[in-house]
Amino acid sequence: MSYHLYARPVPADADSPDGELRFDWVLLDASGDLQSTGLRETRETIEDTLSQNSLDGVRLVGLIPGDEALFCFADIPAKQARFIRQALPFAVEEQLAQDVESVHLALGGQGADGDGYRVAAIDHQRMALWLNRFLDWEGAELEAIYPDAALVPLKDHDWAICLGDDMALLASRRGEWMTMRADNLAVFAQTLAMPSEDEVAAEVQVVVYGTDQAFTTHEELISVLVGTPRLSVHREPMEGSASELLASAHYHHAVDPINLCQGQYAPSNSEGGAFRPWRPAIAIAATWFVLLIGSQLGMGYYHNQQATSLESQAMAIYHQAFPDDRRASPRNVRRMVEAQMRIAGEQGGDAGFLPLMKHTGQQYQQLANNQSMTFNSVNYTSSRGELVVDVRADSYEKLNALRSSIANQGLEASVGSVVNDSEGTRARLTVSGG
Repeated sequence: MSYHLYARPVPADADSPDGELRFDWVLLDASGDLQSTGLRETRETIEDTLSQNSLDGVRLVGLIPGDEALFCFADIPAKQARFIRQALPFAVEEQLAQDVESVHLALGGQGADGDGYRVAAIDHQRMALWLNRFLDWEGAELEAIYPDAALVPLKDHDWAICLGDDMALLASRRGEWMTMRADNLAVFAQTLAMPSEDEVAAEVQVVVYGTDQAFTTHEELISVLVGTPRLSVHREPMEGSASELLASAHYHHAVDPINLCQGQYAPSNSEGGAFRPWRPAIAIAATWFVLLIGSQLGMGYYHNQQATSLESQAMAIYHQAFPDDRRASPRNVRRMVEAQMRIAGEQGGDAGFLPLMKHTGQQYQQLANNQSMTFNSVNYTSSRGELVVDVRADSYEKLNALRSSIANQGLEASVGSVVNDSEGTRARLTVSGG
């Protein structure tokens, strides 16, 4: 089952003995249901919780303070991502308060009102610091880092406010986000109520999230927001913490935040690739594949050695029976044995004149269009066991076909003294028992 861990850093308590960074965290299962949560706990404590529940490969989402990243728009006419990224620094340079070279720019989608591409800008040093704090957690793999305020769900409202103890997270329908002290919301409300020159005066729908305690603490502030002209304020009580609200909104795709882990800060560049969660399975598959190939090669070598050994044994036995035969090889030894046995059966073991003449005559009779071939003379040399036939044919191909047919019977056959004249081809066919 896939789990998502949302970790949101909070300032350490003033009386904290170690001063270690602490996190509010939320663990959701594959269905988006809350499995566990914690407030102001150290990374080690969270890792111990994952270990105790035997959770590994959990996807970690870091939520950093919204004021760490600046929101801006980039009006770029290009459509291809490569050209958009090339033009991005020039498109937002005037909206930044520092040198664009010192800022990491993360590209989001296009704004809902045609304002261009949404962009998050964060100082390189700060981004490197946050990335380092979320990397290499035991049992969790970093998936993304977002400004926390960008995850406040809007639903059908123009602005959303999430009240904390003394801070407030704000997000707008245009994609903007910001973090401010809750006491400053009254002033900000006046800004929201003031329409721009080209805007038709209409109600601004605002939803305010908060626990019962937060609403009680900021009751006077809520009254100011409700009493501000043009603002239509709707309260949305939270049963859990602000981190639970942000985690649920992100998991259920109620928000579209900009992932700061892009470019050189992408987890794949720091964690060894997008396939890192699959490394154990890949390693096992690779090991199995190597063993399989190795075993196949080993079996192939073994069977090849066995075949070579058997061929050597077969040839040794054949040469013991027929020591003078040099035509046999592992490929034709079976045919040669059959021919030797057939000749031996017909001539009682001696390849004499009659057997040789018989085989030559049989192959002559089986030859196609043999009428064009004539035997002029036949001679037999007993000392060499050779039958020599002076033969004439209309073409050399006929003579060669006869020679091949005789050789296929296991006899030695050759054509020599070839003479071509106007009447055809005359040659000497020599046949022996091998």
